[in-house]
Amino acid sequence: MISDLPIRKIIHVDMDAFYASVAQMDNPELKGKPIAVGGGETRGVISAASYEARKFGVKSAMPGRLAIKLCPKLIFVKTDFERYSEISKQVKSIFYDYTDLVEPLSLDEAYLDVTKNKKGLPSATLLAQEIRQRIYEEVGLTASAGISINKFIAKVASDYNKPNGQKTVNPEDVLKFLEDLDIRKFYGVGKVTAEKMYQKGIFTGKDLKVKNLEYLEENFGKSGRYYYYVVRGIHNSEVKPNRIRKSLAAERTFNKNLSSEIFMLEKLEHIAEEVSRRLDKSTVAGKTVTLKIKYSDFTLQTRSKTLPYYVSEKAIILDTAKDLLYQNELNNSVRLLGISLSNLNTNQNKTKAKKGSVSVQLKFKF
Repeated sequence: MISDLPIRKIIHVDMDAFYASVAQMDNPELKGKPIAVGGGETRGVISAASYEARKFGVKSAMPGRLAIKLCPKLIFVKTDFERYSEISKQVKSIFYDYTDLVEPLSLDEAYLDVTKNKKGLPSATLLAQEIRQRIYEEVGLTASAGISINKFIAKVASDYNKPNGQKTVNPEDVLKFLEDLDIRKFYGVGKVTAEKMYQKGIFTGKDLKVKNLEYLEENFGKSGRYYYYVVRGIHNSEVKPNRIRKSLAAERTFNKNLSSEIFMLEKLEHIAEEVSRRLDKSTVAGKTVTLKIKYSDFTLQTRSKTLPYYVSEKAIILDTAKDLLYQNELNNSVRLLGISLSNLNTNQNKTKAKKGSVSVQLKFKF
């Protein structure tokens, strides 16, 4: 089914254990040791884990107290987003030497459309190798890459030979690759959905492919249509270099649960200051302020208020967050507070022209 579709050359570059690798690069004493970024032995959730720690089952979003049980020699290091941002900019500057069609997904990964590239090289595979080599030589970190005809397959492929590897799925190999793929490897299929698919006898792409569109929509809602097409190699989303930020947030997990709103207000002031700083740095403002509350029993609650004007000032953000805090009684003691701003004024730029996008059938080596 992909023969009649426009084929692009897409590279998905994913830095290897980015936060942990930056910490190990900046502190050579940590190299080769199991480390976790964020969290702690008694409180908090891990943001990232080194490959040495992953061997013990330590992974992101895991409570620190569980991680230390799995890996008693685990070393916790603090997050440093300013440093991650600095390194991320260095990596992205390398990307732009090859194409202007770069779509960052986060600080540590991005899509590159190299169908037409600044080097004039026909092989996306060789381009990916060169990009990864430059990242290693100029930045000091390793990256993995996936190369294929669309964003979906490139992202799946980038996870195949991690760390410090890459995989190319050529146009003629796409359908076989997808049929053999474990359903858990499909980008967009989470743990809950995978379990549901297992219950329905769907274990691989081949199992998914025999299900018709009606069946998938009936059992998986709007996502059913997405699954129907991607398993057939169809994913027409272009690389969007002007990816629009939808929200900006900051949050803090506390060493001890807070039960007094007075102590919470003190924490909210620091969080509001951080949100304001990030807004100013990104030169954006927002209308909707959301307060995130995670209780000691891990239940989550959000409270939002939309203002009639765009804001980025700490004082207004803090005052709004305070109003939201007092809006209702708290259900329990609190382990985490967060503030986010959405409905950003970046939405005013959505209509930018899509110049430079490529939709052509390739006639040369992939």
